[in-house]
Amino acid sequence: MFKNSLKLLLALLILGYSNTIIAQDIKLENGKQYILADVEVTGKFQYSEQTVVTFTGLEKGQKIIVPGSDISAAIKKLWKLGLFRDVNFYVNKIQGDSIFLELNLHELPKLSDVKIQGIKKGKAEDLLKETDLKKGKIVNENLITTTKNYIENKYRKDGYYNSKVMITTIPDSTDTEVKMLVSIDRGDKVKVKSIHFNGNEQLSDSKLKKAFKNTKERSVFRIFKRSKYIKDKYKEDLTAVIEKYKENGYRDARVTSDSVTYDNKNNTIAIKVNLEEGKKYYFGNIRFIGNTVYNERQLNQLLGIKKGDVYNGVLLQKRIADNSKPDGEDITNLYQNNGYLFSTINPVEVKTYNDTIDFEIRITEGPIAYFNKITVVGNDRTNDHVIYRELRTKPGQKYSKELLVRSIREIGQLGFFDAENIKPDFKNVDPQAGTVDIEYNVVEKGSSQIQLQGGYGGGGFIGTLGLSFNNFSARNIFNKDAYKPLPMGDGQKLALQLQGSSYFQTYSLSFTEPWLGGKKPINFFASLSHSKQFLYNYSTRDVTRDQSFNITSLSAGVAKRLKVPDDYFTLSTSASFQYYDLNNYNTGLFTFGDGASRNLAFTVGLSRNSKGSNPIYPTYGSEFSITTKFTLPYSLFNGIDYGDLKNDPSYKVFYQGPGYFNSNNNWVPNNSYLAENGDAVADPNDAALNRAKYDQKRFNWLEYYKVKFKADWYTRVYDKFVLRTLGEFGFMGAYNSERGVVPFERFYVGGDGLANFSLDGRENVQLRGYPNNSLSTTDGGTIYNKFSVELRYPITLAPAASIYGLSFLEAGAAFNDFQEFNPFNLQRSAGFGLRVFMPAFGLLGIDFAHGFDNVPGTGIKSGWQTHFIIGQQF
Repeated sequence: MFKNSLKLLLALLILGYSNTIIAQDIKLENGKQYILADVEVTGKFQYSEQTVVTFTGLEKGQKIIVPGSDISAAIKKLWKLGLFRDVNFYVNKIQGDSIFLELNLHELPKLSDVKIQGIKKGKAEDLLKETDLKKGKIVNENLITTTKNYIENKYRKDGYYNSKVMITTIPDSTDTEVKMLVSIDRGDKVKVKSIHFNGNEQLSDSKLKKAFKNTKERSVFRIFKRSKYIKDKYKEDLTAVIEKYKENGYRDARVTSDSVTYDNKNNTIAIKVNLEEGKKYYFGNIRFIGNTVYNERQLNQLLGIKKGDVYNGVLLQKRIADNSKPDGEDITNLYQNNGYLFSTINPVEVKTYNDTIDFEIRITEGPIAYFNKITVVGNDRTNDHVIYRELRTKPGQKYSKELLVRSIREIGQLGFFDAENIKPDFKNVDPQAGTVDIEYNVVEKGSSQIQLQGGYGGGGFIGTLGLSFNNFSARNIFNKDAYKPLPMGDGQKLALQLQGSSYFQTYSLSFTEPWLGGKKPINFFASLSHSKQFLYNYSTRDVTRDQSFNITSLSAGVAKRLKVPDDYFTLSTSASFQYYDLNNYNTGLFTFGDGASRNLAFTVGLSRNSKGSNPIYPTYGSEFSITTKFTLPYSLFNGIDYGDLKNDPSYKVFYQGPGYFNSNNNWVPNNSYLAENGDAVADPNDAALNRAKYDQKRFNWLEYYKVKFKADWYTRVYDKFVLRTLGEFGFMGAYNSERGVVPFERFYVGGDGLANFSLDGRENVQLRGYPNNSLSTTDGGTIYNKFSVELRYPITLAPAASIYGLSFLEAGAAFNDFQEFNPFNLQRSAGFGLRVFMPAFGLLGIDFAHGFDNVPGTGIKSGWQTHFIIGQQF
């Protein structure tokens, strides 16, 4: 009996298993076939016995040899499940040729709770999500090892070179569950004490250290790139050093050895890199082989490298294929933008003599490729036609990488998807047929926003409720099944805003259809708003309800995407009408307390927007716009002589003080109001009344024109840093100098640029570092200019929240007319800030800015100002 049991154990050990078949006081005959009568399953497990037996592949009545391949196969299957810590077969009894087996199983424990210590609670919660340590997960050695390695590597990548993680499991009240304790000791970040290069004679230490993009020496002056050591990044930096040599002609440069020495006492490392520079090379003859579509002159012009130039391997590769720019001006894109998807371009060194290298650029053009099937996946809420109409890639069209990149941008600009995760997948690439299928993968993000805020301003509490549905579907308004909570998916925009306090209310509704008629990119937009303000005493905070001022506004327009000069251009036209209704409202905003004023204006704008695919954080491109807003020249046909109105003595009293007209019709100041030689005398009691009558005629229909220009650039300058440069200019004028410029629609410069509560159509121009509207006169400016430079860095661009930091320099000013306009007389500021964009709430931010100049009219330097940004994107 013992001998037979031992043979069974040895047979299983040979197969690589520690689990055994044990015959207890039962004699097995070697090589004998038995009939399996029954398999009894015992131990601790949660599955039914029948399920376990079925999975082993063993069946009652089958002929088996014990030990044998059938039992071994059953054990393999059970182990592969990864659910058990013990698998044992026992022979219960033998009756003639029948054998009865027992399968004893013990499941691996499951996770009941996880506790992470050594880091902050918020960080621990994030780590639980990253490692996927959930309740009910099976705990085995592999889980413990992979979790430990992941956490240690995570912190080492952040510079915690000595991070240690210890994971222990504690049995719960039952044998089937365990609690896990993860103890994290990050240690201190390892700083780079020194970086020494040996063997470098042609390139200085400072140049080579700059090539180390990720590994930097410790320095108190280092702000943006902290000193830390990450092994993988360090290896990348060694490669970058060789690339730096190749840029300067040293093709044979190499790292002969390097060392990283750790100082445990000071928690620093010292890096030594030994280099062999080799000699400096120059470009020799460059020939193109295999080109039939483009001649050598065209290719050489794009290559931009001439015989005798210093050898630059990095530049050569960029001119062949610039992997850092998907739309770069290189030879590969030249071919791929014209259908040659299957083309290959390889630079080959064919001859090296002395210090000169000859090259052949070997081109295999291949057949022209065409787009076949174009599909989009991942859009759960947005309807297909909203995406397809933005695509530049069409079935049957000649393949173009440029159109592919442009399509990605257009999808991102919709604002409905995570711009960082729009990926075109190439499917069914068939060189023989010359076709390729493109599948765009998109990830939906929240497109609707809610604005709910309250604050104290203008002498009282102001509450705002705003709802913006940026992917609305008007055609499904009457489809009750489409309300989730509103009909969505057609790319339209519907916005509603309610704002109010004890002394004013504002209601507004706007709608935008980006593809009017669904056939062409013609944007239609319309808005309706109504404001009501009661007379308010800021000192006593009393509201007078029988004195009010109402504005009703209506506007509509269209914007069409152009094809010439290119399809980044948009031409827009719109018309707007405002009706101002005053009811016993005497405040100084108007000189008449009862009456009405009307503003019928037309706007024409031309813009070009080529900003990158992410509208929240563009990394390249630009936006230029010029806009003209104007009214009809009523002075030409309304029959009013505004010069005669100004000569009314009462009007002169109001504007220029007491006096009279002399015999030459000139105004003579005279505080006694006494006439000389019978000249007309102005009655000061009638001055305000006559001024009100005059201004009622002036402002019955507003008359003005306004021109604005804006230029906005985005450039990636280093790593993830993006430089934004901005210039703005605005001018407002009058058709009739006697009538003058109206006191509406003016420019108010300074502050956060938010549309603060106002009733005169003013435009608030942001210039941080100064109080709101402080750089304009009380009546507003008719001219302004502004310049801004902003350096941005993304903290995260995740769909749930895009966050980036920024620093800026700004300068600008407002002027009353061209006589005092000086584009170099500017108020300057500098500062830093943070932006957070969440799909449900829009853009939120804060800026800390220092104004270097005096606030006009105060003689006091502005100094530090804090600005809160809500809902703006700039």
